[in-house]
Amino acid sequence: MSIKRLLVIVGPTGSGKTDLSLRVARRYGAPILSTDSRQFYRGMAIGTAQPTVEEQQSIEHHFIASHDITDSLSCGVYEQEALACLERLFATHDDVVAVGGSGLYIQALCEGMDDLPQADEALRTRLMERLRDEGLEPLAAELRELDPVYCATADLYNPARVVRALEVCLQTGRPFSEQRLGIRRERPFRMLKIGVELPREVLYERINRRVDRMLEVGLGEEARRLYPHRALNALQTVGYRELFDWFDGRTTYEEAVELIKRNTRRYAKRQMTWFRRDAEIRWFAPDDDKAIFACIDRFRAAGE
Repeated sequence: MSIKRLLVIVGPTGSGKTDLSLRVARRYGAPILSTDSRQFYRGMAIGTAQPTVEEQQSIEHHFIASHDITDSLSCGVYEQEALACLERLFATHDDVVAVGGSGLYIQALCEGMDDLPQADEALRTRLMERLRDEGLEPLAAELRELDPVYCATADLYNPARVVRALEVCLQTGRPFSEQRLGIRRERPFRMLKIGVELPREVLYERINRRVDRMLEVGLGEEARRLYPHRALNALQTVGYRELFDWFDGRTTYEEAVELIKRNTRRYAKRQMTWFRRDAEIRWFAPDDDKAIFACIDRFRAAGE
């Protein structure tokens, strides 16, 4: 039986992961599995920078526009569905490329998730009502008091993450961070993690240009179509939230654009903080194909 390999490409938003994943997939005849928690949803192609139709036709993709925005694809559910998908893919391929920037979803795929308590529906309802009535910041402030360790690296602009962590703290009386045991589950395939990095000023300029391109090709219209569903978890996402506030008259268009750029840059910084903690990641410039392919070739040869 041949050895199966998962080539995991990670990095901050706007760093060139998608283009690299396409080149790696073509070289090794591999399908691509997304680990981007917002690219899973249909109707969000521009705002989540999903691969184009042409790119998806040229390379087999999975977990791109695979779920309805009304679905709630948690890390635990994603782990189960993605592993089942990999089992099918490895039946006909020796290599699969996984690419994305959602740290928790990458962790779920590669290592598994901790067995945290099931949500208390009454508590979840109360927290969601507070989120609706008070906004995100009061919930994030409460979480900072209850679990400063988790908040040091968590994405506190992500309502789903804040609500879930706060829910566990209140439900158990213990910090969320203490219950994330980090027990690694065995996987029936070998893994290589490749990180994409750029100088900060270069990355930030790329982010600014990408936001401008998204707006030019219709991000505003896409957000307008999604506006009736703005309370859904899938839409608590940079790029949409700021435009929803503009629609509601809370900001001007110019302010919304600048907030999208600022919040995307901040998100990229948090992503890098997360990924830097993983000593298994080997870092490269996004266009250093020679070094990246050499690294992958050595990895593949070592397991044969």
